[in-house]
Parts: sequence; structure tokens; C-alpha cells
Amino acid sequence: MTTAVLDAPTHLDSPRGGSFLALVRHAGALAKRSLIKTVRTPEALIDVTIQPVIFLLMFTYLFGGAIADGDRHGYLQLLLPGMLAQSLAMGSIALGQNLNSDIEKGVFDRFRSLPVSRSAPLVGAVLADIVRYATVSVVTLGFGMIIGFRIETGTTATLGAIALAIAFGLCFGWISVWVGMKVRTPGAVQGVMFLLVFPLSFGSDVFVPAGTLPGWLQGFVKVNPITHLVGAERGLLIGGPVAHHLWLTLAWMAGLLVVFVPLALRAYSKRT
Repeated sequence: MTTAVLDAPTHLDSPRGGSFLALVRHAGALAKRSLIKTVRTPEALIDVTIQPVIFLLMFTYLFGGAIADGDRHGYLQLLLPGMLAQSLAMGSIALGQNLNSDIEKGVFDRFRSLPVSRSAPLVGAVLADIVRYATVSVVTLGFGMIIGFRIETGTTATLGAIALAIAFGLCFGWISVWVGMKVRTPGAVQGVMFLLVFPLSFGSDVFVPAGTLPGWLQGFVKVNPITHLVGAERGLLIGGPVAHHLWLTLAWMAGLLVVFVPLALRAYSKRT
């Protein structure tokens, strides 16, 4: 716990349950705490720095030749936007693990004694993950370009792709927050989230075109939020239709917030 953050009256001087602006101030102060914690433990960023690099190398050079009939560059163009989406989903797992760990260590008991908005610790933790999602976006795109990926659109579209990826990660992260509030240990958070993330990642068109999958699986692929995020990212980065996938991605993001924010806050209230 960072004493400077907890003792700063300028951030935590509003009563519990106060205005929306008070919630923003409280969440910002606690997001700062999470960022300081991350800076002091940089190994916590392995899943958004080293892991995307390993996956890109593995799928491009081990499987790309077989999947794309030897055209590894063509496969990399298809793969990288999908890997960005998968890395964002996997990067959200740490959010629930960290929150669960803080609860077990009694950190949230200290939060309850402070005059902060009830939901501020959760909102602050999610906001702090902007840095993680921005990191995975930059690492994935940067390393992809080193090994041959080429952005075929413009700067505006590329920035839009990064912004969309980060926004989706912030919405998807609320699932991890809810799981972190419900299960008993950080290890259990990881296990439950892997059971969710892997089917969503591999049951999509991240690695292969949807048309090559069995008919029964294509039905799942068409409603999979990862599929639509990948479609929007591909359109923004390498060209192609964007609107259809973009609107469906935004709809999924809204749905995730509507469903999992109340669930996470209710579980948090019961847990603490």
C-alpha cells in the first residue's frame, strides 16, 4: 500500500457515496496506487510484453507455413490483429488475480475505513489497466512490424484500432473483476478466466478464416465478441470493411458493462 496515496486528502476528501466527481477522484487516486505497484513489480507485465512476442513468433513461424501454404507474411497480416485481441483478453486475467490477492491480504479492509466511494477501488483498478492494454497494443504492433507486418491504412485508422482495443479491454476486464470477487484464490481466478478466454480466442477467426471451420463451430464464431473485435481491427489496420464489426463490437462492450459492472459491484459488496 502506498502511504502517499492513502493519506492524500486532496484525493480522498469527499464522503463515501458522494458525487460522480468524487468517485472519479477516488478512483484516480487508487488507480495511481495500482500503477505504482506495477512499476515496483515490472515482472507483472510479462503477460503484456513477453507473452505477445512469444505467441507471434510461435504461430507465425511454427504454424504459419502450414496454415498459409508457406506464405508466412500473408499469414502474419491475418494473424496480428487477432493476436492483439487475444492478448488483450488474456491480459485482463491479472486484474482479477490482483484484486483477489488484495482482498486476501486485507487491503480492502483498509479501503473500507477510508472516506472513499464504495466502488472506487474496483473502478480505480480497471482504470489502471489502461497502461497494460496500451502496452500490449504497442508491443504487439511494434514487434509485428519488426518481423514483417505492415499497416496498410493511415495513422488515424491505426490510432482508432489501438483506442478500440484498449476500450474493449477495459470492458472485458470487468468479467475478470467479477470472477476475482467470486472465487477464493488468485490461482482460481486464472483457472476460471482461462476456461473463458481460450474458447473465445480459438473459437473465432483469430488464427484461421472462419470459413475453414466446421459448420457447427461457425455459428459460435459469428456471435463471438472476439471475432467482431478482430474484424474491426483488421479493417482498421490492413483495410477492408469496418462498420459491421465495429458496431457489433461496441454493442458487446456496452453489454459487458451493463451485465458485469453490477455483478462485480454486488460481489464486491458481499465479499468485503
